[in-house]
Amino acid sequence: MNGRLFDDSELAPGARVLRGFALDYAIDVDAVAAESPFRHMVAKNGFPMSVAMTNCGPLGWVSDRTGYRYESRDPLSGKPWPAMPAEFARLARDAAASAGYASFAPDACLINRYEPGAKMGLHQDRDEHDFGQPIVSVSLGLPAAFVFGGAKRSDKTVRVELEHDDVVVFGGPSRLCYHGVLTLADGVHPQLGRRRLNLTFRRAGPAVP
Repeated sequence: MNGRLFDDSELAPGARVLRGFALDYAIDVDAVAAESPFRHMVAKNGFPMSVAMTNCGPLGWVSDRTGYRYESRDPLSGKPWPAMPAEFARLARDAAASAGYASFAPDACLINRYEPGAKMGLHQDRDEHDFGQPIVSVSLGLPAAFVFGGAKRSDKTVRVELEHDDVVVFGGPSRLCYHGVLTLADGVHPQLGRRRLNLTFRRAGPAVP
């Protein structure tokens, strides 16, 4: 527990930072990682990403020289991705509803593992089927500097310090805003050690009729 009271603030129209929102949820990625281990995927330019990744849920985000996409199976094992734990989905739904996005039903959870020196460049989340659904991003472990911009890569960005249990939700007019994470500073978190975990929940496939 981080001892901070839950509060929230508007990051941009349609985007909110929910401070300490994940505090009362039991989020443990060990079982997911045991079934589908973290790996450094290769970007389209052929270089490995500094952030290690895995997925859970019906769909998982993958990257290689052919591009970015969602797949129903882990390319390392050929098996379906681990099921999304009920507590993960509950957190994602509750955070989305708190930010004004009712009826969010994530079918993909990308889990990023940052170690000191890792970063995530500015990018848009645009590999999903329906941009009408929000993105829910949960921070665990070491603090990180999150940057959030506009619809163009060249737009001005704001920097937000995210701590353990903070959640960012963005959708609506902010759904395709560029965002990223600056280089993770070294440190030791009392629960997760020298790492930061980021769980990004998305509705990647088409809506269920």
